Amino acid sequence: MSIGFLLNSRNSAVVWRGPKKTAMVKQFLTDVCWGNLDYLIIDTPPGTSDEHITVMENLKDVKCDGAVIVTTPQEVAVEDVRKEVTFCKKTRIPIIGIIENLSGFVCPTCSECTNIFSTGGGKALAELTNVPFLGTLPIDPRFGSLLGKTCVKELPESESAKSFNNIVKEIITKTTA
Repeated sequence: MSIGFLLNSRNSAVVWRGPKKTAMVKQFLTDVCWGNLDYLIIDTPPGTSDEHITVMENLKDVKCDGAVIVTTPQEVAVEDVRKEVTFCKKTRIPIIGIIENLSGFVCPTCSECTNIFSTGGGKALAELTNVPFLGTLPIDPRFGSLLGKTCVKELPESESAKSFNNIVKEIITKTTA
């Protein structure tokens, strides 16, 4: 579910403040017929904004396995995401683990991975906060052309697909144990 599905045009922007954003998040969580789910993934911006508080309040009566926290390797991102770890701990949301996204760039020609943004920020944050580290996801420009198809099916031998599969296995292990 996405607010993008409700807009009249791909060019439309959503310019909402707290109360409207809060109401939409609540509506997505309570009014959408999710059916029988294995996992519900809620992608929020980093930090500790209204969205996070609304999600937490609306899921308090639901058995929630926990949060998967995503960062990029740069120090400024890690510092911001560190506050999210603190938020989860203060609100008693279990943390399944941390993923480092944009961890290198996979050359579409030779498949070599180059760390253009640095590397290791996610792992360092996991160690600092005593949270499991789930893995890294590099940038693979081939994924941009998939348009709704999954990388693990279309490019199963790519390092990125292997990383996705390894991370998913870690999440399943941690949530079904």
